[in-house]
Amino acid sequence: MRENILRFAVALGGFLIFAGIVMVGVFALVFLDVVDVSALENQEYPISPLWILVVVGVFDLAAGIILRRK
Repeated sequence: MRENILRFAVALGGFLIFAGIVMVGVFALVFLDVVDVSALENQEYPISPLWILVVVGVFDLAAGIILRRK
């Protein structure tokens, strides 16, 4: 059981590291005005990208805690 949790935590951590790298790259492209995201701005859900970053950060923290305890 512990080995399965460890494998899951490693897989989740790897995926979240990859997702974080992609998000940093997208942020850099938007910051440098390479990509225009004004078409994605929706008045109904103005904070959804922020929530996505928070959720990925929380999952990454949880995976790190699991890996640290093992």
